[in-house]
Amino acid sequence: MLSVVTGGYGFVGTNLVRALLERGDEVRVVDKRETDSLAGLDVEHLRVDVLDSEALERAFSGADTVFHLAAVISIVGDPTGEVHRTNVDGPRNASRAAMASGVKRFVHCSSVHAFDLERCGPELTEGASRTTMAHSPAYDRSKNQGENEVRNAIAEGLDAVIVNPSGIVGPNDYEPSRLGELLLQMRNRTLPVNIRGGFDFVDVRDVVAGMLAAERSGRTGENYLLSGHRLSMDEVAELAESVTGVEGPRISMPLSIITGLAPLVVKLTPADETPLITPESMHALRYSPNVCHYKASKELGYLPRPFIETIRDTYAWFDEFMPAPS
Repeated sequence: MLSVVTGGYGFVGTNLVRALLERGDEVRVVDKRETDSLAGLDVEHLRVDVLDSEALERAFSGADTVFHLAAVISIVGDPTGEVHRTNVDGPRNASRAAMASGVKRFVHCSSVHAFDLERCGPELTEGASRTTMAHSPAYDRSKNQGENEVRNAIAEGLDAVIVNPSGIVGPNDYEPSRLGELLLQMRNRTLPVNIRGGFDFVDVRDVVAGMLAAERSGRTGENYLLSGHRLSMDEVAELAESVTGVEGPRISMPLSIITGLAPLVVKLTPADETPLITPESMHALRYSPNVCHYKASKELGYLPRPFIETIRDTYAWFDEFMPAPS
């Protein structure tokens, strides 16, 4: 079986490729970059941009399944248009290329942010309103619009399913991700204060398991929320401290104060760095409903592991590959 993974050098892709190899698939990674995150693994690499439709068709040739992961995550809006191009035009190109190449199954990795977290109420399900408001973060709107492009292809006959993970964390986080960076700051004593608020956090390995289950058993055209556990940021810090033994921040700032300071933080952050505190990241912490994975559990057998296991395994990986400064 040949599986193609777009964005295979990203955080989720790095873990998905390993899982596909473990089940015996041939794996073709389609990405516009190449990093050390897949070094030594027996995969075929094609350097392709998802904005190149013809190249995607060639890259998908002979594939049984395409897992479309390529995306740009942003907490600073979309100043260059790259977020829209990658997250909206990319899914359109990939889904069309999959149809043209005769791909049997297409799994699109979207995000919980495709749903309007402001208007969903205390619990988010697959039937919630979509992110369409003009004031919503650009990333959130782009993920909903990207899903719409995939749905257009489904209406024309593509056998596709869509998964929506929440905040992803876990091992094999080479870049690292923003949540991974937060955990590193806690371990390295470089996080001066914590922020009140919370979010739903899910292990990257559970997301991968959910994607494979969706490929196997998901109903065409359906969405499946792949969530984990809703935790406050103070709870995350406490778990991190229990694993690392490093005392976490003793001060926890109210969201109202941090949100007001976010524009200033963005302005003062060097242009080549991405601040952790922005209006968009505070939006996520402010509107953080309980994300219900009942549908995925019932139809896919999805079951997220305890979050303490995720924290332990993530720090074990960081300690090996990104040890704390001496």
